[in-house]
Amino acid sequence: MYAVMGITGNVGGAVVRSLLARGEKVRGIVRNPEKAAGWQKQGVELFKADYDDAEALTAAFSGVDGVFVMVPPNFAPAPGYVETKAALEVLHKALSKARPPKAVYLSSIGAEQTSGLGLITSSHLLEQTLGDLPFPHAFLRAGWFFENSAGDVASARDEGQIQFQLYPLDRKFSLVATADIGKVGAETLTQNWKGTRHIEVAGPEGTSPMEIAEAFADVLGRPVEAVAVPRDQWEKLWVSQGMPEGRTAPRAEMVDGFNSGWIHFGATGTEHVDGTTPVREVIAHLVSRS
Repeated sequence: MYAVMGITGNVGGAVVRSLLARGEKVRGIVRNPEKAAGWQKQGVELFKADYDDAEALTAAFSGVDGVFVMVPPNFAPAPGYVETKAALEVLHKALSKARPPKAVYLSSIGAEQTSGLGLITSSHLLEQTLGDLPFPHAFLRAGWFFENSAGDVASARDEGQIQFQLYPLDRKFSLVATADIGKVGAETLTQNWKGTRHIEVAGPEGTSPMEIAEAFADVLGRPVEAVAVPRDQWEKLWVSQGMPEGRTAPRAEMVDGFNSGWIHFGATGTEHVDGTTPVREVIAHLVSRS
């Protein structure tokens, strides 16, 4: 039995699918069991536990062969990443009491850096906060998700263009499908090791913004142009898309880190896994769901 957090999201759900495909039993840790009813029908044991409930999380992490842990994504954190720090404090307390045989954590490319990470700071904090627990750890440092293109479906379909902050547009960045992250997460959970592992999870090859636009064009059957948004227009664009004013700086710092090469794969002492899911497959799925 493996306990998995975030099963109603992309990565947690991918971990569950991969575990079930391997014939493993899964305990899904959820805040709202109603949203996970589909998983229950597939044999997943649902366990209700909020991120701020250390007692419930301790029980959820107990009596299993391993746990998959992640913190809630926050794309507009308060100054000082107070939400992430609070969640990590609760997770540390629960894991310290439960002491599962091993844990696999969703981290991020670049998490080894101590500054200049923006939103990826949450993954750096995760590794720093939970890395001292007394059982084997594996931190999955995943690349930029292909699924982040979900927000581009409407503009690609209706306007024939996608606005990118990653550039130059022909540069290949480290992107990966969440399905591949799930496969690596499930495989790692079923392995035995000692100490701490850092595993970089990449796609089959680097992917450029232009290639993402080409994938949309192929799927939609119409031309789709990749457009680079000037740096001084990022905040205005993001606020128009729903981000709170005054909360865009961490996102900008993260994108700057990718564009400058500061956030990258190849950190010393890491393992590296290349996934197999092509970008077109993910784009086709996103379009079919829209």
